[in-house]
Amino acid sequence: MVSHKYSRLKKYRKKYLGWLLTTFFIGFALYFGVDKKIIIFITFTITIFTEIFVGLSALIATIPIIGPLIIKAISIPIFWILNALGTIVSGLAIKKGYATELGKGRIVTLALLIGIILGYILGNLIPLK
Repeated sequence: MVSHKYSRLKKYRKKYLGWLLTTFFIGFALYFGVDKKIIIFITFTITIFTEIFVGLSALIATIPIIGPLIIKAISIPIFWILNALGTIVSGLAIKKGYATELGKGRIVTLALLIGIILGYILGNLIPLK
């Protein structure tokens, strides 16, 4: 049993290290008063290129029986939350007079969501094995 845990730690050590470093740097930046917009931009960019959230999902999915259920239960509400936040922000932007920029942003968001959904469907239709 110990070797199984060791192999999991060894297999995902880069993911664990990534989470630890990310948490450390965000805390460090907040402590020294770096603007939160800069922290968010840097964190978002890093997560895209290092696949931190994909690694976390893979770790959760490895939990027997309940892991895949947790992933499914989390992924669908995320789309609902993003849609609701987009609607709220759109209403505020229209009130402040940003209708043109809003249209462009909504098109990009819609394209991203369609791409995610198509990727999920194709990933289930075309098996890797």
